Amino acid sequence: MSPRNVTVLDYGSGNIRSAVRALEHAGANVTLSAKPDDVLNADGLVVPGVGAFAAVMQGLKDVDAIRMIGRRVAGGRPVLGICVGLQVLFDEGVEHGVRTPGMAEWPGVVERLAADVVPHMGWNTVAPPEGSALFAGIEDQRFYFVHSYGVQKWDFDVTQPAMRPPQVTWAEHGGPFIAAVENGALSATQFHPEKSGDAGAALLNNWLKTLG
Repeated sequence: MSPRNVTVLDYGSGNIRSAVRALEHAGANVTLSAKPDDVLNADGLVVPGVGAFAAVMQGLKDVDAIRMIGRRVAGGRPVLGICVGLQVLFDEGVEHGVRTPGMAEWPGVVERLAADVVPHMGWNTVAPPEGSALFAGIEDQRFYFVHSYGVQKWDFDVTQPAMRPPQVTWAEHGGPFIAAVENGALSATQFHPEKSGDAGAALLNNWLKTLG
């Protein structure tokens, strides 16, 4: 397979350089950019995210990324969100009593984890569904998490019988929370594959294989 052209969205998020290096190590041709041509025409787009939900949403708005991500999703062009890049794909985030609208690609609210120790920081196992493309061959591996908030309930209403429901991967920290979602061309992980060693590299490789 020839190397895939991947754009890592450049909007000021803190883990951008590590994501670039990890994708290059996985064999992709990587461009760090927020230019429309680069975002819309790449084989795959990666949306990293670190920090507060509201700040990430504002950063995306500042570079017109919400519109561009929406165009890619509507056209079936692959997108991978990482950490807060997963969270903003849900309906809204609630931090310190403040509600911030998300991109509403998936139903759900990002809320503080129901755990005695927060943030959830370190390695954890996940429970992917059967047939997962992202976790093929690495279903029993551990991945690196750093987060205080997550989506702890999933209520996806398939209104059209022909629609294939998303595949949801769960993890546990004080209770279950969503660790990853695969929904056609749109995928995201709550953990950091770029910080997850060999398992993370394998997951990025799996994602690159889905780019065609």
